[in-house]
Amino acid sequence: MTERIKPAQPPFPPDIQSSLVSLMRGKPPLVLFTTLARDPRLFQKFFAGSLLDRGNLTVRQREIVIDRTTALCRSEYEWGVHIAAFAGHAGFSDAQINSLAIGSPADVCWSNDERLLIALCDQLQAVCTIDDDLWGLLSRSFSDEAILELLLLAGFYRTVSYLTNGLRLPLEPESARFPSAVVG
Repeated sequence: MTERIKPAQPPFPPDIQSSLVSLMRGKPPLVLFTTLARDPRLFQKFFAGSLLDRGNLTVRQREIVIDRTTALCRSEYEWGVHIAAFAGHAGFSDAQINSLAIGSPADVCWSNDERLLIALCDQLQAVCTIDDDLWGLLSRSFSDEAILELLLLAGFYRTVSYLTNGLRLPLEPESARFPSAVVG
């Protein structure tokens, strides 16, 4: 399967080149980024929505939401990029990485608060809302601002999944791959 829209090729406009250098820190840019670089406006809008900075969540909490959302959307591209880049920083075990792709909130490898994050992703994917029971549990464990960030993260990475799947982006060479249960 090949990508449906060819990525832009260097040389990139100076502002895009500067952003790519800053984002990639000496590594080649991701295909997603160079594909978006075809349109400077879309490129800038996409990165204006990024939530990979220090916010109301820990790196671990953020990555649970990103990885679970992209796995539920079957975006092996984005799931694999995040597992490769952030699983170590988030302190994920192999069992947790596997659980994010094919497990459930009940898996024993998660703390109670982490189970809530996975349940949130599952519920948002299934019905695009949060029922009152889950909202009550979330509001006891997370601030209002953190809940807002959780919703934005899940929504943003659902959008990213639409991009990576809809464009049929080829998997990045250094990225993780889904467990065989997801692929098969």
